Amino acid sequence: MNQIALVTGAGQGLGQRFCARLLAAGFDVVVSDRDLALAQSTAKQLGGRTLAVKLDVGSKADFEQALAQVLEHFGALHVVVNNAAVTKTTPLMQISPEEFDAVVGLNLRSVFLGCQVLGAHLAEAGYGRIINMASLAGQNGGTATGAHYAASKGAIVTLTKIFAKEFAARGVTVNAIAPGPIDSPAVHAAVPAERMQGLLANIPVQRLGDADFLGDLIVQLARPEAYFTTGATWDVNGGLFMR
Repeated sequence: MNQIALVTGAGQGLGQRFCARLLAAGFDVVVSDRDLALAQSTAKQLGGRTLAVKLDVGSKADFEQALAQVLEHFGALHVVVNNAAVTKTTPLMQISPEEFDAVVGLNLRSVFLGCQVLGAHLAEAGYGRIINMASLAGQNGGTATGAHYAASKGAIVTLTKIFAKEFAARGVTVNAIAPGPIDSPAVHAAVPAERMQGLLANIPVQRLGDADFLGDLIVQLARPEAYFTTGATWDVNGGLFMR
């Protein structure tokens, strides 16, 4: 049986690229998104052994339903990529309490529920790989994103460690990837063209990151041989944050 990987927020952007790299590496892929039509379009575009499912990452019931669909279709689940997030660039002193709660709530809740619901299934099965998408913003406070986004991504690093401890003895690893600015629709939407040169000048390698490399890193962390790596946050940031 092929390894089955589920990616959240996979209807477009980085999630779509991650699905493509997993497929290229031989995984069967569940393309999940809150917009089912978008997920279906992406699955059709990618081809291969894919399944499109509707998944609102703020809903525990949706995670449970998605898991049921995956098990009915593929018979198993081995890898979870918690990618879905909302990005806002509102200036710090202009963030309303409602916007703060919405951004932090969705970004953090999505990873919590993904790890809790899908992770519980993986742990019961005795094998699994969970990869959470954090961000450089959660480590250095952000370069072009809002404080609420940065705070949520920092919290994801902590949640990753907590779930890694919870599942380690049951064959499930939990790791995070913390990208800096990536050549992606989200970054180009957040950084106007007139500001892009200034952003690049502040990156030590003076280039945006490569989305497919992130996908390949996900593939490596999703392999059975990655059993000795858990609770880690992998930095991919062009030298903006070193430790």
